[in-house]
Amino acid sequence: MISVELARKLREAGLRWEPQPGDRFVIPDRGMDDDVFVVSQMVVDVHEFPTGGRVLGFNGTVEWALDSVEQDSALWLPGESKLRELLGGTFVRLDRVNDGYQVTLDVSGRTVEIRDEQAEEAYGKALLYLATG
Repeated sequence: MISVELARKLREAGLRWEPQPGDRFVIPDRGMDDDVFVVSQMVVDVHEFPTGGRVLGFNGTVEWALDSVEQDSALWLPGESKLRELLGGTFVRLDRVNDGYQVTLDVSGRTVEIRDEQAEEAYGKALLYLATG
């Protein structure tokens, strides 16, 4: 899973989230940064309102009083497959290197290599490179 810090940078760089079942997210800055939630029709539903707003509804959570939270208050933690998909045609490959993983991109005919100890973090950093590069 990517770090909350990288997820923040990706959101600030313009990454938009269309919540789908299986998506992971946190609710930052409320003392819950370490609590990872998963969108599921059985636990967390996305409710869309005619005004265009979205709320993430927590169903069946009687153990604590969080019924819903605005989507903008949640921070998406995209997984490896979604990050790879978002890299699109620039993605060449993921390699295991001595100290972790390396994502290789082809950016307008130029090879770009991004490394990290975690594969998902390397994918996320590669996406951030494309968004801010």
